[in-house]
Amino acid sequence: MQKPQSIDEVQAQLAGQDYVCGRALGTVAFLALKLGRPLFLEGEAGTGKTEIAKALAAALGRRLIRLQCYEGLDAASAVYEWNFPAQMIAIRTAEAEGNADRDLLRRELFGPDYLVERPLLQAMRPDEHGAPVLLIDEIDRTDEPFEAFLLEALSDYQVTIPELGTIAAPEAPIVILTSNRTREVHDALKRRCLYHWVDYPDFDREIEILHARAPEATETLSREVVAFVQKLRTEDLFKKPGVAETIDWAKCLLALDVITLSPEVIADTLGAILKYQDDIQRLQGGEAKRILDEVRAELAPA
Repeated sequence: MQKPQSIDEVQAQLAGQDYVCGRALGTVAFLALKLGRPLFLEGEAGTGKTEIAKALAAALGRRLIRLQCYEGLDAASAVYEWNFPAQMIAIRTAEAEGNADRDLLRRELFGPDYLVERPLLQAMRPDEHGAPVLLIDEIDRTDEPFEAFLLEALSDYQVTIPELGTIAAPEAPIVILTSNRTREVHDALKRRCLYHWVDYPDFDREIEILHARAPEATETLSREVVAFVQKLRTEDLFKKPGVAETIDWAKCLLALDVITLSPEVIADTLGAILKYQDDIQRLQGGEAKRILDEVRAELAPA
C-alpha cells in the first residue's frame, strides 16, 4: 500500500486498524512519512505509543521490526551476531575431513550462512512490500553510547559489520522511537526526529478507543469504566492506569458478564487496572465506592 497523501488519510488508515488517532498525532505521523524522518513518541506507559507503530505497519502493509531496548543493549546486539554453535560444528567438521584451507574456511564462517540478523540489520534489508516499520521501543532504557550509535545509524541508514563491511538500506525504513521518559533522551537524537507527546486521552477520545477495541461493551459500562479509570488517574497512585489497562479491564468485565460497575466487582478485578500492591490496597475498603459514587454523580444527566 502506498503512503497516505494527507493527514485525513493517515487518520482513516489508522482507524481501519482500530487505532483512534487525533489530529495532532495524525499530522506528525503524516509529516514523518512524507519527509522520511524518524518519529519520536514520548509519554507515560500505556498511552498507546507502541500500538501506533503496529497500526501503521498493518495499515501500510509493511513488515514491523521491533527493537525492544533494555539496559546494557549495545550496538552489536542490535545489529547482528554470529551463530557460534554452527561455526564450531563447521570447524570440527572441517578438521575431521582434513580441510586445510583456513582462509576459505574463515570466509565461510563469517559469511551470510552464519550471520544472525538483529532488528537494525533486518530493517536495512530490501523488502518487496516496501521499507519496513522499525520500532525502537523504550529508547530511554538504554544508555548514551547506544544513543550515539543510533544517531549515526539513523543519519545514513546504514550499519557496518567488520567481517562483511557496510550495509546500507536501499530505502530508508519508517522509524518510530518510543520513550516512557524514565530518563531524558539526548537532544541530538531528538533533533533528528519529529516529536510528539502522547498524553492520556480525554473522556470522549477514550470512549471512542474503547468502542473500537471492546465493541461488545454496552454504552453504560463503557462510560463507567472510562470515567472510573480517568478518576483513578487523578489519585495519588504509584502507577496510573493507561489506555491499555482501560481496554484490559473492560474485556475482563465482559468475560465476567458484568453489566454495570459495583464496589464488589471493582475489588475483584483491580488487578486488571492496577499493577502495584500499594495502589490496590489504597482502593480497598470504601475508597472504590467513593470514587464510583463520584463517577456516577458526574455521569448522571443534568
